[in-house]
Amino acid sequence: MKLLRSLTFLSILCGFAALTFAENWPQWRGPNFNGSSSEKNLPDAWSKTENVLWVTDLPGPSAATPVIWGDQVFVPSGDEQNKTLKAICIDRKSGKVLWQHQPSVGYRRDEKSNYASPSPVTDGKLVVFFYGNGELAAYDLAGKQLWARNIQKDYGDFSFQWTFAASPLLHNGKLYVQVLQRNVPVRGRGRTDGPNESYLLAVDPASGKTLWRHVRPSQAVAESLEAFSTPVPFEFNGRKEILVVGGDDLTGHDPGTGKELWRWGTWNPTRIGHWRLVPSPIAGAGVILVCAPKRDPIYAIKAGGSGLLNDSAIAWKSERNSAISSDVPTPLFYQDDFFIVGDAGGENRSALSRVEPKTGKIKWTIEALPGRGKIESSPTGADGKIYFMRFSGDVIVVDANQGKVLNAISMGEAGDNETRSSIPAAQGQLFIRTNSKLFCIGKQLAGGF
Repeated sequence: MKLLRSLTFLSILCGFAALTFAENWPQWRGPNFNGSSSEKNLPDAWSKTENVLWVTDLPGPSAATPVIWGDQVFVPSGDEQNKTLKAICIDRKSGKVLWQHQPSVGYRRDEKSNYASPSPVTDGKLVVFFYGNGELAAYDLAGKQLWARNIQKDYGDFSFQWTFAASPLLHNGKLYVQVLQRNVPVRGRGRTDGPNESYLLAVDPASGKTLWRHVRPSQAVAESLEAFSTPVPFEFNGRKEILVVGGDDLTGHDPGTGKELWRWGTWNPTRIGHWRLVPSPIAGAGVILVCAPKRDPIYAIKAGGSGLLNDSAIAWKSERNSAISSDVPTPLFYQDDFFIVGDAGGENRSALSRVEPKTGKIKWTIEALPGRGKIESSPTGADGKIYFMRFSGDVIVVDANQGKVLNAISMGEAGDNETRSSIPAAQGQLFIRTNSKLFCIGKQLAGGF
């Protein structure tokens, strides 16, 4: 009996230790804004039934990544049948829907995506959902709406060829939303009663009121003015910044005022007009990566610059048409290196590479990743593993140290396509969002979660 009590106590201590090191995933790129997490004891093998703690049906597809705080999972979704938008809160322990709201009617503008593509953000006090039609809504964690507004109504219709999507940033008491768009209307979209300006918007998360709006100019043309990236906080040598990428340029901004501190560009010197930008900036080890589109190079820009930077600010760049490029996925910074999902020359020929930040040296590359369909999911790094997903819902798990594929797991349904959600790691679990379901994957501790 004494031995049994000791073993039970040891089991409780192990469970407590596991929970002690559990992290939240409060924003699209996680607790460190770079796709990494300190989570441990995560699985590398599962199926639609094995190691599935729960699965919850969702009303429609979304490219958004779920965010997690404690025992709550926040998921935006389009309602495909009713053509509305949903804000959903799910219990992390059971998969039960705790509350849901319909912030807006409307569903999509084109066949490539829908308005539910941006990921929500939370600070553990409130959660903010943002949608591609401009709807911005905040709720407390019990589901009570705190405020709502539509920034298209406030600042003019978005001027995008495709459906606008950019996840917001919640950082140090401010909510940041960026709109990098065309300077003239396109396909009947955009302002006709005033200038179509690109801007970085700061909002008071408690009230929803605008703190400031910084207009961000650009010399890009046509579709190259459009960006689907997310602003990212960064600090270097004591200077705090908000990084913004799009319109052929990378810029750093004062978090308090939006004032531009520095600018580097361009990866598009001839001003090609169809280079819209999707990947967000990613920083690590004193450099900031910016991914030129269409299999063009990745550029590593030295941190700490001021004013208009020339090409002496480039620490290194990759080769054009190499695996070290990214048209859509944002790279990961993990274990002091960058992990880049690139196009190896075809829809099913994506590659994953581990790259040294200061030099651009490639430590390893996997050129023949398994699974079906294009990869637009951004990689997640946790527990020594890299997780990401193909359009088909095929999840790929890679050993981060050895550059070895550990598993490829089909999580989608027949006919699933354009599954883009990244895979958050939080509270000892993985959360996989397919077109119609949310899976919670993990190992159950003795005595429950």
